[in-house]
Amino acid sequence: MDIQNKATGINLFDFKTVQMRTFHLTWFAFFLCFFGWFGIAPLMAVVREDLLLTKAQIGNTIIASVGITVLVRLLIGPLTDKLGPRRVYTGLLVLGSIPVMTIGLANSYESFLLARLAIGAIGASFVITQYHTSMMFAPNVVGTANATTAGWGNLGGGVTQMVMPLFFAGILALGFSEAVSWRMAMVIPGVMMLITAFLYWTFTTDAPDGDFKDIRKNNGTEKKEGQALESFKAAASDYRVWLLFIVYAACFGVELTLNNIAAIYYFDNFDLSLKTAGIIAGLFGLMNLFARTLGGVFSDFMARKVGFQGRIFFLFAVVLCEGLALMLFSQQSVLVLAVGSMLVFSLFVQMTEGATYGIVPFVNKKALGAVAGIVGAGGNVGAVAAGFLFKAEGISYSQGFFYIGCVVACVSVLVLLVRFSPEDIKEQDAALAEALAQREAARNAAEQAA
Repeated sequence: MDIQNKATGINLFDFKTVQMRTFHLTWFAFFLCFFGWFGIAPLMAVVREDLLLTKAQIGNTIIASVGITVLVRLLIGPLTDKLGPRRVYTGLLVLGSIPVMTIGLANSYESFLLARLAIGAIGASFVITQYHTSMMFAPNVVGTANATTAGWGNLGGGVTQMVMPLFFAGILALGFSEAVSWRMAMVIPGVMMLITAFLYWTFTTDAPDGDFKDIRKNNGTEKKEGQALESFKAAASDYRVWLLFIVYAACFGVELTLNNIAAIYYFDNFDLSLKTAGIIAGLFGLMNLFARTLGGVFSDFMARKVGFQGRIFFLFAVVLCEGLALMLFSQQSVLVLAVGSMLVFSLFVQMTEGATYGIVPFVNKKALGAVAGIVGAGGNVGAVAAGFLFKAEGISYSQGFFYIGCVVACVSVLVLLVRFSPEDIKEQDAALAEALAQREAARNAAEQAA
């Protein structure tokens, strides 16, 4: 299906065009999903005492929260190819809000584990976010659009570290006990997800010219396209998809791990209060406000300056820097140095994520949902692997961070194995030139009209 009328620029204050409405609703929906997904993480010190959880059990809940997302991301990519992002995102928001609001019913380790497992499904929202912005934006800005919507969505992981302790404290101040307050606090993000589902259904379409169902009907292709199984097979047979799968495991997987562990790491290692530990942990996620966008911006910049291969070289550089920065963070025992090195690491890990999805839209345009789903699932596989490392009683969190940093640095070499044929590169460079020409023509027309 040939998608027409993609936007060649990003105007943040434009809410009239469907491209920019989709831009804002995708990042906000992902933000709330991330908020609900990790809303319980900054409250784990309280939950640990309430449910009498051991370190190993906490590790299991972390694995559960990110493990289920692997499967859901693999399924939701091809499903989005078939049904369109508008329908799939709306459905995920509605269904995902249920376990977020009802996790407070957990009264044992087993029920809490199952609740975190169910909540983990909303992490698949990332795939739809990247898919939808790829449908709406042209090659000259698609890297920036993808990186910004994902980054601002990931921001939810930082904001929740700061805000959920405040919700908890506010409910506590009303006279409720700690055991009741953490449960009531989780209802708030669930309700917000339901409201956003309504907005998403009302104000977006699958593509600039309408929903997939109508476009396929008008083009006479409704029986030929959108088949989930064929889409998945096409993506799964491409070795580049699996290389990017590993790269994303080494960046987003590590970010998920930090989101789950950071608050309790600072709480235990630096003798901080729950509120202070949450604020410091939140700084890691707040870097998403600009860091992931930078990855997409520089990916697009390198493509304009040196051609499509520039995206590959830039990704290699940031993955390597990410691994080195994580090793540096793992060795800090002074709070100020730990926070500073964490922010440096946060910059590079999020730039890596943005740079990865600066490449994803070009791997296989006919199976974009499946490609985005498989690569996105890699992030959760990485988080699951790290979860097993951190649940081990004989390995401290600091040692775990150092080992992961070493692995990430080695993974950077795999980026150089991602290859595109001369024909593909020529096609991508031609599409980029066309998008830039369209943007220049639109700019000239606007100047003449003024």
